[in-house]
Amino acid sequence: MIFITNRFPKQSIRTRIGRKFDFDLDDNAASNSVFFCEHLGKERYSEIGSIEFLQRLKHSKYRQILIYIHGFSNMPEDVLADAREFQKLCDQKRRDEVLVIPIIWPCDNDLGIIKDYWDDQKSADQSAFSFARVLEKFLSWRSSPKYNPDGDPCLKRVNILAHSMGNRVLRETFVVWNKYDLPKGLPMIFRNIFLVAADVVNETLQEGEAGELICHASRNVIVYHASDDLALRASKASNLKNKIASRRLGHTGPENMDKTPRNVFRIDCDDVNNLYDRPKGHSYFRSGTKKGTPGEVFEHIYSCLLSGRVFPEDENRRSSIIRLEK
Repeated sequence: MIFITNRFPKQSIRTRIGRKFDFDLDDNAASNSVFFCEHLGKERYSEIGSIEFLQRLKHSKYRQILIYIHGFSNMPEDVLADAREFQKLCDQKRRDEVLVIPIIWPCDNDLGIIKDYWDDQKSADQSAFSFARVLEKFLSWRSSPKYNPDGDPCLKRVNILAHSMGNRVLRETFVVWNKYDLPKGLPMIFRNIFLVAADVVNETLQEGEAGELICHASRNVIVYHASDDLALRASKASNLKNKIASRRLGHTGPENMDKTPRNVFRIDCDDVNNLYDRPKGHSYFRSGTKKGTPGEVFEHIYSCLLSGRVFPEDENRRSSIIRLEK
Protein backbone atom coordinates (compact mmCIF):
# COMPACT_ATOMS: atom_id res chain seq x y z
CA MET A 1 0.00 0.00 0.00
CA ILE A 2 1.31 3.44 -0.91
CA PHE A 3 0.69 6.47 1.31
CA ILE A 4 1.54 10.12 1.94
CA THR A 5 2.80 11.47 5.25
CA ASN A 6 4.15 14.63 6.84
CA ARG A 7 5.38 12.82 9.95
CA PHE A 8 9.10 13.25 10.55
CA PRO A 9 11.26 10.23 9.76
CA LYS A 10 14.16 9.12 11.92
CA GLN A 11 16.29 9.64 8.85
CA SER A 12 16.99 12.94 7.09
CA ILE A 13 14.05 14.95 5.74
CA ARG A 14 15.81 15.06 2.38
CA THR A 15 14.01 12.86 -0.14
CA ARG A 16 16.04 9.91 -1.41
CA ILE A 17 14.20 7.54 -3.69
CA GLY A 18 14.25 3.94 -2.47
CA ARG A 19 15.60 4.65 0.98
CA LYS A 20 14.33 3.06 4.16
CA PHE A 21 11.81 5.29 5.94
CA ASP A 22 11.20 4.95 9.71
CA PHE A 23 8.63 7.05 11.54
CA ASP A 24 9.82 9.02 14.56
CA LEU A 25 6.77 8.28 16.72
CA ASP A 26 7.97 10.49 19.56
CA ASP A 27 7.86 13.56 17.34
CA ASN A 28 4.33 14.74 16.62
CA ALA A 29 5.34 18.02 15.00
CA ALA A 30 4.01 18.54 11.49
CA SER A 31 6.83 18.56 8.96
CA ASN A 32 6.70 21.11 6.15
CA SER A 33 8.08 18.35 3.96
CA VAL A 34 5.83 15.59 2.62
CA PHE A 35 6.95 12.07 1.90
CA PHE A 36 5.49 9.69 -0.68
CA CYS A 37 6.05 6.17 0.59
CA GLU A 38 5.22 2.49 0.27
CA HIS A 39 4.30 0.12 3.09
CA LEU A 40 6.36 -3.05 2.65
CA GLY A 41 5.35 -4.95 5.80
CA LYS A 42 4.86 -4.37 9.50
CA GLU A 43 6.82 -1.21 10.41
CA ARG A 44 8.72 -1.44 7.10
CA TYR A 45 8.46 1.52 4.75
CA SER A 46 10.28 2.87 1.71
CA GLU A 47 10.27 6.34 0.14
CA ILE A 48 9.28 6.30 -3.55
CA GLY A 49 8.92 10.03 -4.30
CA SER A 50 6.04 12.08 -5.70
CA ILE A 51 6.49 11.36 -9.42
CA GLU A 52 6.67 7.58 -8.98
CA PHE A 53 3.71 7.80 -6.58
CA LEU A 54 1.51 9.73 -9.04
CA GLN A 55 2.57 7.58 -11.98
CA ARG A 56 1.57 4.46 -10.06
CA LEU A 57 -1.86 5.95 -9.42
CA LYS A 58 -2.30 6.85 -13.07
CA HIS A 59 -1.29 3.43 -14.38
CA SER A 60 -2.99 1.30 -11.74
CA LYS A 61 -5.92 -0.88 -12.79
CA TYR A 62 -8.23 0.92 -10.37
CA ARG A 63 -10.77 3.33 -11.86
CA GLN A 64 -11.07 5.56 -8.78
CA ILE A 65 -8.91 6.89 -5.96
CA LEU A 66 -10.16 7.30 -2.38
CA ILE A 67 -7.89 9.45 -0.20
CA TYR A 68 -8.31 8.48 3.46
CA ILE A 69 -7.52 11.05 6.20
CA HIS A 70 -7.55 9.45 9.66
CA GLY A 71 -8.65 10.83 13.01
CA PHE A 72 -6.75 11.77 16.18
CA SER A 73 -4.53 9.53 18.30
CA ASN A 74 -3.74 7.07 15.49
CA MET A 75 -0.29 5.67 14.92
CA PRO A 76 0.87 4.82 11.36
CA GLU A 77 0.35 1.06 11.66
CA ASP A 78 -3.18 1.66 12.97
CA VAL A 79 -3.97 3.94 10.02
CA LEU A 80 -2.62 1.46 7.50
CA ALA A 81 -4.56 -1.42 9.08
CA ASP A 82 -7.79 0.58 8.85
CA ALA A 83 -7.05 1.54 5.24
CA ARG A 84 -6.36 -2.09 4.33
CA GLU A 85 -9.66 -3.15 5.88
CA PHE A 86 -11.49 -0.57 3.76
CA GLN A 87 -9.52 -1.65 0.69
CA LYS A 88 -10.51 -5.30 1.19
CA LEU A 89 -14.17 -4.35 1.52
CA CYS A 90 -13.95 -2.38 -1.73
CA ASP A 91 -12.22 -5.25 -3.53
CA GLN A 92 -14.92 -7.67 -2.34
CA LYS A 93 -17.55 -5.49 -3.97
CA ARG A 94 -15.76 -5.04 -7.29
CA ARG A 95 -12.20 -5.67 -8.35
CA ASP A 96 -10.09 -2.77 -9.61
CA GLU A 97 -12.71 -0.14 -8.77
CA VAL A 98 -11.49 1.85 -5.72
CA LEU A 99 -7.88 2.28 -4.58
CA VAL A 100 -7.48 3.55 -1.00
CA ILE A 101 -4.61 5.99 -0.36
CA PRO A 102 -3.98 6.90 3.31
CA ILE A 103 -2.66 10.29 4.37
CA ILE A 104 -0.80 9.94 7.69
CA TRP A 105 -0.52 13.11 9.75
CA PRO A 106 1.31 13.36 13.10
CA CYS A 107 -0.81 12.32 16.07
CA ASP A 108 0.61 12.30 19.60
CA ASN A 109 1.43 9.05 21.40
CA ASP A 110 1.34 10.53 24.92
CA LEU A 111 -0.89 8.95 27.53
CA GLY A 112 -4.14 10.73 28.33
CA ILE A 113 -6.91 11.44 25.86
CA ILE A 114 -7.31 15.15 26.70
CA LYS A 115 -3.61 15.92 26.28
CA ASP A 116 -3.56 13.90 23.06
CA TYR A 117 -6.62 15.74 21.80
CA TRP A 118 -5.16 19.22 22.11
CA ASP A 119 -1.74 18.23 20.79
CA ASP A 120 -3.43 16.59 17.81
CA GLN A 121 -5.55 19.66 17.08
CA LYS A 122 -2.38 21.71 16.75
CA SER A 123 -0.79 19.08 14.50
CA ALA A 124 -3.95 18.94 12.39
CA ASP A 125 -3.86 22.69 11.79
CA GLN A 126 -0.13 22.73 11.05
CA SER A 127 -0.48 19.80 8.64
CA ALA A 128 -2.60 21.98 6.36
CA PHE A 129 0.50 23.64 4.86
CA SER A 130 2.06 20.27 4.03
CA PHE A 131 -1.00 18.78 2.37
CA ALA A 132 -1.80 21.96 0.44
CA ARG A 133 1.63 21.39 -1.14
CA VAL A 134 0.51 17.86 -2.08
CA LEU A 135 -2.53 19.26 -3.88
CA GLU A 136 -0.34 21.77 -5.73
CA LYS A 137 2.01 18.94 -6.74
CA PHE A 138 -0.98 17.02 -8.07
CA LEU A 139 -2.24 19.95 -10.17
CA SER A 140 1.25 20.58 -11.57
CA TRP A 141 1.69 16.90 -12.40
CA ARG A 142 -1.77 16.64 -13.97
CA SER A 143 -1.11 19.60 -16.28
CA SER A 144 2.42 18.49 -17.17
CA PRO A 145 2.80 17.61 -20.89
CA LYS A 146 5.65 15.33 -19.90
CA TYR A 147 3.65 13.10 -17.54
CA ASN A 148 0.14 13.68 -18.91
CA PRO A 149 0.30 14.53 -22.61
CA ASP A 150 -2.89 15.34 -24.51
CA GLY A 151 -3.12 11.82 -25.85
CA ASP A 152 -2.66 10.18 -22.46
CA PRO A 153 -4.39 12.17 -19.69
CA CYS A 154 -5.03 10.85 -16.18
CA LEU A 155 -8.73 9.91 -16.06
CA LYS A 156 -9.00 8.61 -12.50
CA ARG A 157 -11.88 9.88 -10.39
CA VAL A 158 -10.65 11.21 -7.05
CA ASN A 159 -12.60 11.07 -3.77
CA ILE A 160 -11.78 11.87 -0.12
CA LEU A 161 -12.92 10.21 3.10
CA ALA A 162 -12.04 12.18 6.24
CA HIS A 163 -12.70 10.61 9.64
CA SER A 164 -12.99 12.38 12.99
CA MET A 165 -10.24 15.03 13.37
CA GLY A 166 -9.13 14.24 9.83
CA ASN A 167 -11.96 16.59 8.87
CA ARG A 168 -10.09 19.41 10.57
CA VAL A 169 -6.98 18.50 8.55
CA LEU A 170 -9.06 18.56 5.35
CA ARG A 171 -10.80 21.86 6.12
CA GLU A 172 -7.60 23.69 7.06
CA THR A 173 -5.77 22.26 4.04
CA PHE A 174 -8.36 23.78 1.71
CA VAL A 175 -8.17 27.11 3.59
CA VAL A 176 -4.38 27.25 3.16
CA TRP A 177 -4.56 26.07 -0.47
CA ASN A 178 -7.11 28.78 -1.26
CA LYS A 179 -5.20 31.55 0.55
CA TYR A 180 -1.72 30.94 -0.83
CA ASP A 181 -2.16 29.17 -4.15
CA LEU A 182 -5.68 29.61 -5.50
CA PRO A 183 -7.07 32.95 -4.28
CA LYS A 184 -9.67 32.98 -7.09
CA GLY A 185 -11.23 29.76 -5.80
CA LEU A 186 -10.70 26.01 -5.64
CA PRO A 187 -11.25 23.75 -8.66
CA MET A 188 -13.90 21.04 -8.37
CA ILE A 189 -11.48 18.13 -8.70
CA PHE A 190 -13.15 15.66 -6.32
CA ARG A 191 -16.18 13.54 -7.10
CA ASN A 192 -17.23 12.76 -3.53
CA ILE A 193 -15.99 13.99 -0.15
CA PHE A 194 -17.21 11.86 2.76
CA LEU A 195 -17.12 13.52 6.20
CA VAL A 196 -17.48 10.74 8.76
CA ALA A 197 -17.89 11.43 12.51
CA ALA A 198 -16.45 14.87 11.79
CA ASP A 199 -14.76 16.53 14.76
CA VAL A 200 -15.39 20.09 13.62
CA VAL A 201 -18.11 22.59 14.55
CA ASN A 202 -21.45 21.83 12.98
CA GLU A 203 -21.72 25.23 11.27
CA THR A 204 -18.48 24.74 9.37
CA LEU A 205 -20.03 23.92 5.96
CA GLN A 206 -22.32 26.95 5.97
CA GLU A 207 -21.80 29.73 3.48
CA GLY A 208 -19.13 32.10 4.75
CA GLU A 209 -17.55 29.52 7.08
CA ALA A 210 -14.14 27.90 6.55
CA GLY A 211 -15.56 24.53 5.54
CA GLU A 212 -17.53 26.02 2.65
CA LEU A 213 -14.41 25.47 0.53
CA ILE A 214 -14.93 21.72 0.90
CA CYS A 215 -18.22 22.16 -0.94
CA HIS A 216 -16.56 24.16 -3.71
CA ALA A 217 -13.98 21.43 -4.36
CA SER A 218 -16.35 18.45 -4.70
CA ARG A 219 -19.42 17.40 -6.62
CA ASN A 220 -20.94 15.82 -3.49
CA VAL A 221 -20.23 16.37 0.22
CA ILE A 222 -21.77 13.64 2.39
CA VAL A 223 -21.88 14.03 6.19
CA TYR A 224 -22.29 10.87 8.31
CA HIS A 225 -23.28 11.61 11.92
CA ALA A 226 -24.48 9.86 15.09
CA SER A 227 -25.71 11.62 18.21
CA ASP A 228 -24.44 8.86 20.54
CA ASP A 229 -20.84 8.90 19.26
CA LEU A 230 -18.96 8.71 22.57
CA ALA A 231 -15.62 9.81 21.12
CA LEU A 232 -17.21 13.06 19.96
CA ARG A 233 -18.79 13.52 23.38
CA ALA A 234 -15.28 13.44 24.82
CA SER A 235 -14.25 15.92 22.12
CA LYS A 236 -17.07 18.27 23.10
CA ALA A 237 -16.05 18.02 26.76
CA SER A 238 -12.45 18.83 25.82
CA ASN A 239 -13.56 21.91 23.91
CA LEU A 240 -15.84 23.07 26.73
CA LYS A 241 -12.93 22.72 29.15
CA ASN A 242 -11.08 25.21 26.98
CA LYS A 243 -14.11 27.52 26.72
CA ILE A 244 -15.08 26.54 23.17
CA ALA A 245 -18.79 25.72 23.03
CA SER A 246 -20.12 24.20 19.83
CA ARG A 247 -21.78 20.99 18.77
CA ARG A 248 -19.78 18.76 16.46
CA LEU A 249 -20.68 18.08 12.85
CA GLY A 250 -20.32 14.34 13.45
CA HIS A 251 -22.94 14.48 16.22
CA THR A 252 -25.73 16.49 14.64
CA GLY A 253 -24.93 16.86 10.97
CA PRO A 254 -24.97 20.41 9.56
CA GLU A 255 -26.46 22.96 11.95
CA ASN A 256 -28.77 24.40 9.31
CA MET A 257 -29.13 22.66 5.94
CA ASP A 258 -30.76 25.78 4.47
CA LYS A 259 -27.49 27.65 4.99
CA THR A 260 -25.28 24.99 3.41
CA PRO A 261 -24.63 24.63 -0.33
CA ARG A 262 -27.00 22.36 -2.23
CA ASN A 263 -24.35 19.68 -2.77
CA VAL A 264 -24.22 18.85 0.97
CA PHE A 265 -26.06 15.73 2.17
CA ARG A 266 -26.57 14.33 5.68
CA ILE A 267 -26.84 10.69 6.74
CA ASP A 268 -28.00 9.76 10.25
CA CYS A 269 -26.12 6.67 11.50
CA ASP A 270 -27.61 6.45 15.02
CA ASP A 271 -29.10 2.99 14.40
CA VAL A 272 -25.81 1.31 13.54
CA ASN A 273 -22.79 3.20 14.88
CA ASN A 274 -22.65 1.44 18.25
CA LEU A 275 -23.38 -1.94 16.72
CA TYR A 276 -20.36 -1.58 14.44
CA ASP A 277 -17.95 0.03 16.91
CA ARG A 278 -18.54 -0.80 20.56
CA PRO A 279 -18.41 1.02 22.90
CA LYS A 280 -17.43 4.34 21.26
CA GLY A 281 -19.63 4.25 18.17
CA HIS A 282 -17.06 6.34 16.31
CA SER A 283 -15.44 4.18 13.59
CA TYR A 284 -18.58 2.81 11.96
CA PHE A 285 -17.80 3.32 8.27
CA ARG A 286 -15.97 0.06 7.45
CA SER A 287 -17.09 -3.40 8.56
CA GLY A 288 -20.48 -4.07 10.09
CA THR A 289 -21.16 -6.36 13.06
CA LYS A 290 -18.55 -8.81 11.75
CA LYS A 291 -15.12 -7.66 10.67
CA GLY A 292 -14.60 -8.21 6.97
CA THR A 293 -18.31 -7.98 6.21
CA PRO A 294 -19.41 -4.56 4.92
CA GLY A 295 -21.69 -2.50 7.15
CA GLU A 296 -24.60 -0.40 5.94
CA VAL A 297 -22.56 2.82 6.14
CA PHE A 298 -19.84 1.32 3.95
CA GLU A 299 -22.52 0.14 1.52
CA HIS A 300 -23.83 3.69 1.20
CA ILE A 301 -20.34 5.14 0.73
CA TYR A 302 -19.58 2.55 -1.94
CA SER A 303 -22.82 3.21 -3.80
CA CYS A 304 -21.90 6.91 -3.96
CA LEU A 305 -18.47 5.99 -5.31
CA LEU A 306 -20.00 3.87 -8.07
CA SER A 307 -22.78 6.21 -9.16
CA GLY A 308 -21.50 9.66 -8.25
CA ARG A 309 -24.95 10.34 -6.80
CA VAL A 310 -26.05 10.27 -3.17
CA PHE A 311 -29.76 9.67 -3.74
CA PRO A 312 -30.11 8.65 -7.40
CA GLU A 313 -33.81 7.90 -6.93
CA ASP A 314 -34.59 11.49 -5.82
CA GLU A 315 -32.37 14.36 -7.00
CA ASN A 316 -33.95 16.80 -4.53
CA ARG A 317 -33.40 14.67 -1.43
CA ARG A 318 -30.65 15.82 0.94
CA SER A 319 -30.96 13.62 4.04
CA SER A 320 -31.51 10.01 5.04
CA ILE A 321 -31.18 7.48 7.85
CA ILE A 322 -29.03 4.34 7.76
CA ARG A 323 -31.36 1.61 9.01
CA LEU A 324 -30.47 -1.54 10.93
CA GLU A 325 -29.36 -4.53 8.86
CA LYS A 326 -32.14 -6.95 7.98
